[in-house]
Amino acid sequence: MPADPAQHSADRRALLDYSYRAALAAVSPARLLAPYLKGPRPDFVLAFGKAALPMLRAALEAYPGMPGLAVPPSGTPDLSAPPGAEVLPGAHPVPDGRSVQAAERALAHVSALPPESRLLLLVSGGGSALLSAPWGITLDQKQALTGALLRAGATIEEINTVRKHLSRTKGGRLAAATRAQVRALIISDVIGDDPSVIASGPSVPDSTTFGEALSVLERYGVSAPEARAHLAAGTRGEHPETPKPGELPHVENTVIGSNRVLLEAAQAALAARGAQAIILSDTFGGEARDLAGVHASLVQSIRQYGTPFAGPIVLLSGGEATVTVRGDGRGGRNQEFALWLLAALGERGVWALSAGSDGIDGHSDAAGAFLTPDSWQRAWAAGLDPRAFLARNDSGTFFAQLGDALVTGPSGHNLNDFRAIWVE
Repeated sequence: MPADPAQHSADRRALLDYSYRAALAAVSPARLLAPYLKGPRPDFVLAFGKAALPMLRAALEAYPGMPGLAVPPSGTPDLSAPPGAEVLPGAHPVPDGRSVQAAERALAHVSALPPESRLLLLVSGGGSALLSAPWGITLDQKQALTGALLRAGATIEEINTVRKHLSRTKGGRLAAATRAQVRALIISDVIGDDPSVIASGPSVPDSTTFGEALSVLERYGVSAPEARAHLAAGTRGEHPETPKPGELPHVENTVIGSNRVLLEAAQAALAARGAQAIILSDTFGGEARDLAGVHASLVQSIRQYGTPFAGPIVLLSGGEATVTVRGDGRGGRNQEFALWLLAALGERGVWALSAGSDGIDGHSDAAGAFLTPDSWQRAWAAGLDPRAFLARNDSGTFFAQLGDALVTGPSGHNLNDFRAIWVE
């Protein structure tokens, strides 16, 4: 790469790629954990989520020989267990039998710890599906329910409200199952970094209720009769509620990483290469289509009026988009965002990258996708109609055929979405 890619049009795609990879490296789980792995030695470590293995390995470097259990996604590269530890991979985003086995194993470990012991919990996004202990419904029913809520476009907060009341681990129940002193170090993958939402808050008091969980199913028209019956029984007081604020005095929860730190690392990486970058927000949510429209409007305003920022500039943004799936295509919210951004800008195009920090975007092999100023023209020349691919939610196929998919494999991290747009 040239010393100053910001000055060379041909290298702008490489610059955006670099900013994504450099940011992930700068805020790796090991680096985020390092300042917190001091003090008294824990008696057991339980790590679960997309960053479970890197977090566990960092903890075992700080506390050699400590027994532990990691529950990562099954697609994680190098699932080998560190000495003295156990690795039980699970499925994500829909739990499977391995997720249940892992949850049972975790509950057995933490419930056996005596009151004077110390438990270190290492939590990252994806942990909700990976550590699954269905309560009131079967695993198959929980799989169907989770899939229905995802397809309906429910937010992560709404899905977690339901999960907390159909689980023996979520909503603070995992921490309630142990007498040990609990220290939870949490990497956030949710807007706002609320620890009660991350991985469905297994160590965090829960303010949601059975009634609110039932309302989510009503809102999205999800039938799920068995889940509804369990939740309705809970509203009548027939099942114990999740632990409420003040009810877990033996637990300390600390968020150590977030989408904001990822974007700040990208901003620093771009500045080191001579490119000015501005962080728009780390709290963008809503439909990918609408979010792309907002970004397209900013691009056009900068180009035409030099407001609200003067170009050249890289617009960085994060958060988490949603997609209401109506087609049967392949892709995810980041590729969907990129394709809607292309549709909004058309022939004018732009240099852009939209990718998931976990390295996997929805139901595809890609982390995300690039745009170039000539993406529209290249697509039509190749016989690819962007609007047709959007109609069937097939953004993954579109960018794969165009040669603009970003394929990295699972990153072993999860800090939400990453978007970088170079505007002249």
